[in-house]
Amino acid sequence: LAALLDQPLKAAAHTLDGLLKACPYQTLVHGDAKLANFCFADNGKQVAAVDFQYVGTGIGMKDVAYFIGSCLDGDGCDQYAQSLLDDYFNYLQKAVKQKNNEIDGALVEAAWRPLFAVAWADFHRFLKGWSPEHWKIHDFSERITKHALQLLAQKNA
Repeated sequence: LAALLDQPLKAAAHTLDGLLKACPYQTLVHGDAKLANFCFADNGKQVAAVDFQYVGTGIGMKDVAYFIGSCLDGDGCDQYAQSLLDDYFNYLQKAVKQKNNEIDGALVEAAWRPLFAVAWADFHRFLKGWSPEHWKIHDFSERITKHALQLLAQKNA
């Protein structure tokens, strides 16, 4: 955070983190959900995650944003991020319904979906402070982060 030169993002860092931590339906997150930490079967029907050194509590949007950002460049994010997010929630709701009758998947989605931009902005903040020339810092990330900061400003107005 100290190395981050983007002052509006730096000023919002604690608020972004607070929103993610305050969200209901906390779960276990991988914490380093990049493509390199997943192993896929040749048939594409099975996947395993590895390298859980950052596992902890949080909302699924943190891992989803990080994973999408690790798989796609800016153009790919522009083209596919929304449909991938829709797929994620479709599968999540089915899994929640199948595994836990006490939790309403629609309520989880209602709480988490609006925080996708916040989770993305939080990761973007990390990248800009850690490696300002990283390939994951692109127009899509800048736009979604700007959107998240605008949402924070509206909420605080």
